[in-house]
Amino acid sequence: MKFSLILATLGRTFQVKTLLESLDTQTHRNFELIVVDQNFDDRLEAVLAPFCDRFTINYLRSKPGLSLARNVALPHVSGDIVAFPDDDCAYPSNLLKQAAQFFAAHHHLQGLVGRSVNPQGQSTSGRWDSEPGDITPINVWRRGTSFTIFLRQSAVAQIGPFDELLGVGAQTPWGSGEDIDYLLRAIATDCCLYYDPQFTVVHPTKPPTPQALPQLNSPKTFNKTRAYAMGRGRLLRKHRYPFWFVLYNW
Repeated sequence: MKFSLILATLGRTFQVKTLLESLDTQTHRNFELIVVDQNFDDRLEAVLAPFCDRFTINYLRSKPGLSLARNVALPHVSGDIVAFPDDDCAYPSNLLKQAAQFFAAHHHLQGLVGRSVNPQGQSTSGRWDSEPGDITPINVWRRGTSFTIFLRQSAVAQIGPFDELLGVGAQTPWGSGEDIDYLLRAIATDCCLYYDPQFTVVHPTKPPTPQALPQLNSPKTFNKTRAYAMGRGRLLRKHRYPFWFVLYNW
């Protein structure tokens, strides 16, 4: 079973190196990394070079925009399973082996989604369900984020490209939601998706410090929070959620 890992990256170097080092420790070695470089310089050359003879790296470039970058990569996918690691996450060494075993044992399932944790195993990047199970339009908000999604290539072909109006760098008011939108569209095409909180990807989140408090009240933080909230609102309307659920989100 071959994996195609789509990595869109902008503005980061040592974080990308951490991800590459984690990929090099994988016990399941049949994978390719599709790097979509959105930088305006060549900062990634020195980061990627030591790993080019360790595993397959397909290097592409695109304009900024997370959904745009992933769409640039999708036609180059050659694996059976597609995943979307963040440029600041890390894969536990047995992650791809776990995923391969899962898909081999569950032929009727088109997707496996895991949980985000810090190096200590504590949940990060939102609220997460503690119980495993199927993903539905109601519980998807607690059972999915882009870098924990693994989909069969056949499902990806059926779902189609990411919505380029959504996500970081989209040049629209909607600065989030491209990953949940992708899962919702998968469900709408009758793809069966499964969530397992024991299937984890490391994505550290630094706790606030007294020195960082002024930054939490900065215009940059406000604008980012607003863009994330607008993205959620866009999804609620796009997928015609019932009024009670919209009110709950509000």
